[in-house]
Amino acid sequence: MIGPAFVVGSWQFGPGALTAAVQAGSGYGYDLIWVIVACNLLMLAFADMSIRIGIVSGNTLISITKEYCGALVAKLSGVGLFIITLMFSVGNAVGSGLGLSLLFGGSVIWWSLACTALVACVLLARRLYRAIEKALLVIVATMAFSFVITAFLSGPEWSAAGGGVIPSLPAGAGLLIVAMVGTNFSMNAAFFAGYAGRERGLTREAYRRTTLVDTIPGIVAPGLMTILVLITAATVLEGGGADASFGDLAGVLEPIAGEAGRIIFALGFFGAAFSSMLANATAGATVLADTFDWAKDVSALPVRLGILGILAFGATVTVIAGSNPVQLIIIAQALTVLIKPLLGVVLVYLANNSALMGTLRNSWWQNALGACGVLLVVATSVHLAMNLY
Repeated sequence: MIGPAFVVGSWQFGPGALTAAVQAGSGYGYDLIWVIVACNLLMLAFADMSIRIGIVSGNTLISITKEYCGALVAKLSGVGLFIITLMFSVGNAVGSGLGLSLLFGGSVIWWSLACTALVACVLLARRLYRAIEKALLVIVATMAFSFVITAFLSGPEWSAAGGGVIPSLPAGAGLLIVAMVGTNFSMNAAFFAGYAGRERGLTREAYRRTTLVDTIPGIVAPGLMTILVLITAATVLEGGGADASFGDLAGVLEPIAGEAGRIIFALGFFGAAFSSMLANATAGATVLADTFDWAKDVSALPVRLGILGILAFGATVTVIAGSNPVQLIIIAQALTVLIKPLLGVVLVYLANNSALMGTLRNSWWQNALGACGVLLVVATSVHLAMNLY
């Protein structure tokens, strides 16, 4: 039963989440912890909705959306999710290039292009995927463990950190908050959880056990890790400003490991970006193929072309706008919130359809969280649109 939510959670814990958390801690101390807490709670609610829909329907979420909401809504949802994966592809490409650039020197852009080419080879030659995935997970786990240790050894003010769960809006933090919502409340990943649950063969009878062993720990663990990243950055880089360079970000592990901490951070950042690039491209291409009733198998030509298109988009934007890589990641994550309201409304609507859901339809408190989630992504979308205008 362990799988779907952990896939979703690991997708969240990518370069966007790391970059936004470090910049939040560096620029605003503990004040923005509440954003991660709120996003994690809402992410849990929406991933659970998606998994329940996948369990009761036995079909893909796009197919269910087409049946209960109409073909137009289904196509808008599928294309919207694909566009979100395009935005994420930029952060993943930049993040992988940043990590290797810090390790070996050289141009971030050239490293990003090299990583993009390698991901394309891995996804088109599936036999390589498992071995590389295991190596990347070890790298990311090493960095995550380092953040846990650093968070405690760096001597944070835990009482002040606790106060960070109280919502506040520091001056100048608007775009950063939008980016944090974009990456920590990953509506596209929640939507895809239904696909992962269906592939895993989850049943209605196993739903409660699945919730306990997969959904809750799979979503909560990355959220806790992101909070520790923010706390570490707030303690180590306090006063560094929200526009800290990547070199500054890499310094958050120096208190525990010295110069080796920069290497650990760079390896972990690369691992998070590279693994997210794999999952992001596969999910986006699969959902797009499902949207237009093309062959959905990873080996099918439409999915392969979709994967290459997502990877090419991330690489192209990185080349064109690569002058400030860290800021590019923040902007790319922020733009994803413009599309998320539709996905949120679709999930809430389907989870409340009694003919579809039966006894697994939303309860009142799940609807309350659903309403809060939709309002949050709508509010951040409006804020971003006004700033872009």
